Amino acid sequence: MSDESVQEQGDGVDQLDDIEVRVLAVLAEKEALTPDAYPMSLNALVNGCNQLSSRDPVMALNESDVVAALDRLVARRLAAEVRQAGARVVKYEHRMRIMWTLEPDKLAALVLLMLRGPQTAGEVRGRAGRVHEFKTVADAEAALQFLIDKYPPLVARLPVAPGTKEARYVHLLSGEAPAEAISMRAESSRQDRITALESDVATLRANLETLREEMQRFRAQFE
Repeated sequence: MSDESVQEQGDGVDQLDDIEVRVLAVLAEKEALTPDAYPMSLNALVNGCNQLSSRDPVMALNESDVVAALDRLVARRLAAEVRQAGARVVKYEHRMRIMWTLEPDKLAALVLLMLRGPQTAGEVRGRAGRVHEFKTVADAEAALQFLIDKYPPLVARLPVAPGTKEARYVHLLSGEAPAEAISMRAESSRQDRITALESDVATLRANLETLREEMQRFRAQFE
């Protein structure tokens, strides 16, 4: 399977809507950033979902939006309610690590894509922050490749866009890669076909030139 290909999500990972993706990602982010306040209360979770920094897109969700998303995530076993002894409010935790067997670096890379949209490996390394420290870009690339290679895949690598040097990565929890990725994949496929045809033409020309030289040598034997 080529690194350059955009891989489609297969059966086995339920497609999530944008609110579900945001709720899951915030739960995982805050588990790493504020472990003393984890699992999270509904109020803290709503605030995290509507945070203005490190979010793309910025959302304005209310408690009803988040509760509805939590109910769906709990039903899919991607999140769980936690009722702590003596606590007056229900709290929530994610189950992505368990559901998809993800080590901290892989989870951090996935969560960053869920929170901030398509990113390069360098951006994943630089923006993961306290969620997980990637020592090198290669470490971030290795985590992303693991997520690509899972079955079904959780992440896709987009073809390098014209005018850019690095490929971006996108999560597949909401289904197939976005229209931009599909368009880029089609363009990449066309370019591959053109390159293959040009190579075939060059080979045919070289073979024709060889035949001409052999024919000239053959004729020279009878002159």
